[in-house]
Amino acid sequence: MLTFAIISISCALVFYTVGVFAEKIAGSLKLWHLIMFWIGFVFDSTGTALMSRIAKEPLLESFHGITGLIAIVLMAVHAAWATITLIRGNEEGKQSFHKFSVVVWVIWLIPYLSGLIFGMLG
Repeated sequence: MLTFAIISISCALVFYTVGVFAEKIAGSLKLWHLIMFWIGFVFDSTGTALMSRIAKEPLLESFHGITGLIAIVLMAVHAAWATITLIRGNEEGKQSFHKFSVVVWVIWLIPYLSGLIFGMLG
């Protein structure tokens, strides 16, 4: 189960990173960026669910657990907001959306990196 959790979280990193930085480079939110956000969210949710089944401590009793919960909620809000922005077709909103995307991505990296570091330290 640990292998699948690691693969899932790593896929989340790849899809979410591609979506965020492709959007930033393009200068405007596009449908395929939104798809990458949602795929990243699904992989992150799957990996988080698997990791929480493996963990020996409650989710909200560790730095990694708390930041992970914050990150996954932000990812959901981010993807939902991107969906709404595209549906509304607001060009100004599509062009400035990357600012929010990068902030969420940086926050998401905190639990990703802490999990990596704490996992290696044993």
